[in-house]
Amino acid sequence: MESTLRSIVLGIIQGLTEFLPVSSSGHLEIAKYILGDTSLAEQSMLMTVSLHAATALSTIIVFRKDIARIILGLFQKEWNEEKIFSLKIILSMIPAALVGVLLESEIEMLFDRRILLVSAMLVITGLLLLLADRAKVTDKKVSYRDALIIGISQAIAILPGISRSGATISTSVLLGIDREKAARFSFLMVVPLILGKMAKDIMDGSLSESSVQALPLIVGFIAAFLTGMLACIWMIRLVKDSKLRYFSVYCWIVAAVAAAYFISNQ
Repeated sequence: MESTLRSIVLGIIQGLTEFLPVSSSGHLEIAKYILGDTSLAEQSMLMTVSLHAATALSTIIVFRKDIARIILGLFQKEWNEEKIFSLKIILSMIPAALVGVLLESEIEMLFDRRILLVSAMLVITGLLLLLADRAKVTDKKVSYRDALIIGISQAIAILPGISRSGATISTSVLLGIDREKAARFSFLMVVPLILGKMAKDIMDGSLSESSVQALPLIVGFIAAFLTGMLACIWMIRLVKDSKLRYFSVYCWIVAAVAAAYFISNQ
């Protein structure tokens, strides 16, 4: 029962933080430490991937029309806007996909209650958001070069504490891309990666071989999906319209509190 309740709490945290530039993975690591989660690194990573899959599903539902256009665009002969956008999404996925495949075991070790690392990365996330907040507002679209650079920032955001949406949106804005287009591109580019990660784990047996009980994963998934659906609907507008510096201050506060809590318990 305790692990089930813990999974529900983690699912709610994931759902609420995935669509804000505050690092859902960082919040999950801090929450797991505070809740006394003693899972091994690979088990902790499995829970994180499962919760991200839940919010990816909520993203698919909210952006179903956009995703349908992207998929259909890939199969069209003419080079229309949908096909070009689809190719940019694919290009943006390459850096994170390479890092995930080549450094999988190293990445898993980062999800092992590394609270000081998370705190340091949250500070960096806050700095990125502050820089992006001061960037000029434009109506520039995402180019192929921009897509690759944004993809590199997404690969770096695999680190717990570096906000994926914060890193990609900040990079986009610093490149001069319209904030609304940046937010849309950011939320869409992660879906194939998460689904690909889940498919890989299923095919190589990682999920079936894990000692993590099924019930905590299921209830965590449901909690993350339901809260993610609600958050995705209204928080996307919040990300686009709000000042990013407010989120940077929040990241710094969480980093300071998490580091202080960790040090006091050593």
